[in-house]
Amino acid sequence: MSAGTSQTAKRWWMMLLIAASVVSIALVGCNGTIQKPYEATWESLKRHDTPQWLKDGKFGIYTHWGIYCVPAYGGNATWYSFAVYRNPESEARKHHEETYGPLDEFGYKDYIPLFTAEKFDADEWAELFQQAGARFAGPVAEHHDGFAMWDTKWSDWNAAKMGPKRDVVGELEKAIKKRDMKFVTAFHHAANWFFFPVWDQRYDCSNPKYSGLYGFIHPEGEKPSEEFIEEWHGKIIEVIDKYDPDFLWFDFALDIIQEDYIKDFLAYYYNKAEANDKEVVVTYKDHDLPPGVGLVDLELGQERDLTYHEWITDSTVDDQGAWGYVKTANYKSLDRLIDNLADRVSKNGYLLLNVGPKADGTIPHQARRLLLGMGKWLKVNGEAIYGTSPWVIAGEGPTRLRETGGFSESDIEYTAEDIRFTTKGNALYATVLTWPGDELIITTFRQEEEEEEEEIDELREELEELEEEIDSIRAEINALQEEISETGGEGDEEAVEELQEEMKALRKEMKELREEAEEIEERIDEIEEDEDEEPERRLFYASEIKSITMPGDGKKLKWRLTNEGLIITPPKKKPCKHAFVFKIVRKKPY
Repeated sequence: MSAGTSQTAKRWWMMLLIAASVVSIALVGCNGTIQKPYEATWESLKRHDTPQWLKDGKFGIYTHWGIYCVPAYGGNATWYSFAVYRNPESEARKHHEETYGPLDEFGYKDYIPLFTAEKFDADEWAELFQQAGARFAGPVAEHHDGFAMWDTKWSDWNAAKMGPKRDVVGELEKAIKKRDMKFVTAFHHAANWFFFPVWDQRYDCSNPKYSGLYGFIHPEGEKPSEEFIEEWHGKIIEVIDKYDPDFLWFDFALDIIQEDYIKDFLAYYYNKAEANDKEVVVTYKDHDLPPGVGLVDLELGQERDLTYHEWITDSTVDDQGAWGYVKTANYKSLDRLIDNLADRVSKNGYLLLNVGPKADGTIPHQARRLLLGMGKWLKVNGEAIYGTSPWVIAGEGPTRLRETGGFSESDIEYTAEDIRFTTKGNALYATVLTWPGDELIITTFRQEEEEEEEEIDELREELEELEEEIDSIRAEINALQEEISETGGEGDEEAVEELQEEMKALRKEMKELREEAEEIEERIDEIEEDEDEEPERRLFYASEIKSITMPGDGKKLKWRLTNEGLIITPPKKKPCKHAFVFKIVRKKPY
């Protein structure tokens, strides 16, 4: 090494040391204490970013498992008890009393001994989630019903002391993290304040003895008490400290919690993660948090178009929004689950998919089959999902969502023309939601600009010529009228008739020209209207396409780029059974 090079290296090392010192001074106060990067203010908290592991992972699984899995009845298992207590005329109340007896003799608390979980195996669950392709997973820590699924100091009404007598959250944390998945805990417990009619003296929920489950006794319509909010806050901090989750998911009803408590736990969580060099995420519903503070969640929803902001949806494998296990529930098709994943990722979204285990701790066969099917598909096509970014266009095709936002999910039947795009590195992935057959045409990619503009120019030139011709005929008609006026004497009848016949012929010709002009104007309007309705196009160069293949097949496919679009000849044999990925590797065109 030369003397000059040595001196340069020394200067660089000095600069690095100075930079490190500046960072240390910024993070450590004069007394040696670590400075907290986040303050409990919305301005500070909104600086928090979406974790890279979520941007890369895209897909996770969580479970709704609790006391509500014992009756396993109704449209939504988790809201069964709400209907039982709140609506005496409901099917849920009828089922409850026919199966277990009058509500004043057998209440929700009496399901707990039946919630045995004797077949629960956290490692088996975690293994299944990993095989399904999930990159993050975890349980509902506490639902609206007030029964905590961990060993909490805040209440004896928890799974470690009653029912299963096991720390479900703790067991799943170990099993999930052991498999290098990020750990999720979901909280619904804000709604416990109003979930049971604790003011109704007819039922056991009004007995203070059971307030640890049903919630603090209060008059109907009263705002949450300080005692309730302290416990709500304390349970979250306890889970953060005991189980170190990567992902805190929140259901609706944060809007009934006093803001300072929300800001406090968020600052605590974000600062603790920062101190441990760990990336974390918090999700919320509707506008329960200010934009940017966390990641918005669309329950059973999706977006119609590509969004500027990131979002996540929690959906479920059953097709009725049962969430918890319901004996009579039907399940979505594997095709629908995979299509929904591809659609969400293409539009800047993520998917948290729910499964509802039975009260004994087993995962229903139908749900297990679907999860393994997703894993099989992701094993072949995961490169079009994991680590990708949305492209400049989400997709193309005739099938549009009827609704958008939360609760907009529906059983849409996609066609071979419905395609979703993602990108990673120099690869652009086109996921075709139904097998295209012998030929795939991606109309988003065109060799040249649309020819319609040229057609419009030609039509306008033709229209201008017609209008000039019409003006010329009009001038001739005016001249003939003047000549007829001047030729008004006797003996000129024959000359007048000839002039009138000539004028009549000119008027007929002018009428035909006007009709032709109207047809041209209609055609111009039609082309412009079609252009407004057409999806966005991207100008492509044939020279920028290096290769086109399909994951699971690997062979280079024949293709050609035309004004109609990018035309690809798929392989004879399908590489998978659902949602077919075409990998377009690109290079600089010149």
